[in-house]
Amino acid sequence: MDYQFLKVEHNEGVTVLKISAPKSLNALNSTVLRELDDCVSHLEGTRVLIITGDGEKSFVAGADISEMAHLNEEQGHEFGRLGAQVFRKIELLPFPVIAAVNGFALGGGCELAMACDIRIASVKAKFGQPEVGLGIIPGFSGTYRLPKLIGQGYAKEMIYTGKVIRADEALRIGLVNATYEPEQLMPAALEMAQKMLANAPIAIGLAKQSINEGYDLDADAAIALENDLFGRCFATTDQKEGMDAFLNKRKASFTNS
Repeated sequence: MDYQFLKVEHNEGVTVLKISAPKSLNALNSTVLRELDDCVSHLEGTRVLIITGDGEKSFVAGADISEMAHLNEEQGHEFGRLGAQVFRKIELLPFPVIAAVNGFALGGGCELAMACDIRIASVKAKFGQPEVGLGIIPGFSGTYRLPKLIGQGYAKEMIYTGKVIRADEALRIGLVNATYEPEQLMPAALEMAQKMLANAPIAIGLAKQSINEGYDLDADAAIALENDLFGRCFATTDQKEGMDAFLNKRKASFTNS
């Protein structure tokens, strides 16, 4: 499908999704969100997804204020629900999702990055949840995900003050995994994706499920979940292949089965 605001490239298991609305610094309006929803629902053959912004200035500068400015309460509910549902769908994809944050990641852009499994950033990237300065709160699950990533204290400071932080500060507080010079960002994301492709895709998917679902459980329930998913691995061809390759000192060839 052709999209108005997305550029999508598929290459041997890796899909690169660029949000491309340069006039608004890749801001998220309803159309962009619906295109994202459609795109992530049709990623057959994808084993790693990389999400980034088109251009040098912005990953996603936020939700589209020109659209939000005229919403009433019911419409506000619906707009927030749309963004939250799309980001949750991204979070639950059965394969790794890497956010390559190339510039501004503010409001909905920061929330989109947080819905990804891993965030790496350009040294020029900036992060923030400045919604309270507009008379609203983060509406795409920012108040849920930000405290989980950086702790309540830092999250409350960022949200209550609306301050914008640089990439080095985002790295220090654990919001991103690594920072790179702008020209090195996408090569680093692609290199990370290749390392993931070398491993068993079913095992990665089950590991992701165990982490995501276990995070909100108590210790006993989380450990039981992990044990169940660990056992499932032994019903796969990839487990047999991986262990046979290890014992025979050869490179494994996984078939996602």
